[in-house]
Amino acid sequence: MEAKKVSESKVEIAQVMMPEHANPAGNVHGGNLLKLVDQAGAIVAARHTHSNVVTASVDRFDFISPAYIGNLVFIKASMNYVSRTSMEVGVRVEAECLRTGTHTHIGSAYLTFVALDKDDKPTEVPGLIPETESEIKRYEEAKKRREIRLQLAKPHRHRQEACIVRLEKLK
Repeated sequence: MEAKKVSESKVEIAQVMMPEHANPAGNVHGGNLLKLVDQAGAIVAARHTHSNVVTASVDRFDFISPAYIGNLVFIKASMNYVSRTSMEVGVRVEAECLRTGTHTHIGSAYLTFVALDKDDKPTEVPGLIPETESEIKRYEEAKKRREIRLQLAKPHRHRQEACIVRLEKLK
């Protein structure tokens, strides 16, 4: 399995926000933006692996600024890090007012995806080749975030395994 460059899977989605995307005051619903974030992240992960991928986690998403009806929203996503079967994708959301040309940072998030084989089991993913200074920095930062996620997941994983054992005993 050959490693791939970050540039081989990055994606940018642009969509004009319409009334059906917003509340009566004209503010775009956060859920609409989060759906686009998840779609862009999944596209990056699928392009990197050429396999089915599922969202495993989304780090917090803080809405820094609102998006409004009529704004052109950009979802920019690229691969930050890969491990054996999982990947971190960084996603940035921006809005452009088409009347003024003003660009606003809406928010950013890190999403973890897992690649699945034909039997829906986790499968190995290609390595990642960060080339630019920015990509190398994002790779190193993502590696640290992964370690933190794994540490935080240990107590949860232990409780989950204990529940599975109890369920098996009930059968």
